[in-house]
Amino acid sequence: MTETETTPAPDATDAAEAAVDAASGRLAALRDTVLDKRDAAMDTARESAAQAARRTADTIEGNPLAVLVGGLAVGVLAGAMLPRSRHETRTIGSVGKKLNQGAVAVARAAREAGVAELSAAGLTRAAAREGVKRLVAHVGDAAKNAGQAAAKAGTEQAKTGFKPGE
Repeated sequence: MTETETTPAPDATDAAEAAVDAASGRLAALRDTVLDKRDAAMDTARESAAQAARRTADTIEGNPLAVLVGGLAVGVLAGAMLPRSRHETRTIGSVGKKLNQGAVAVARAAREAGVAELSAAGLTRAAAREGVKRLVAHVGDAAKNAGQAAAKAGTEQAKTGFKPGE
């Protein structure tokens, strides 16, 4: 080196390296904390989902006919809400009308037979409706609990997270 070139003072270089090392250490610690919090939130969410699955299974086992009827009703409603395409109308034409009439008659007969069977078993609309409400409530509770656990973990991380100068 020539006399005109300047080199940083050894103390300044050492101080800068020490600061970088300290910041790297804090950043690594923060990363580990964030990963731990994430894992804890995921565990909580998994447990909430498992509890919801168990409650759902219990509900289904306790009132399987209500669940079956609810599933059939959802399927029928979904099919009824889908619009008929032009191609479908053109291709099926009058045959579709005859099939529809036959399907309506079959559905009516199946409904009447199902109502008779359910009545004979002592199951009412109110009981079926209550079973479906419980099922929906359990699933909703599980989703809410999982969301709250994730939000709480995120909030805690934000409160205890990395702060410059520590």
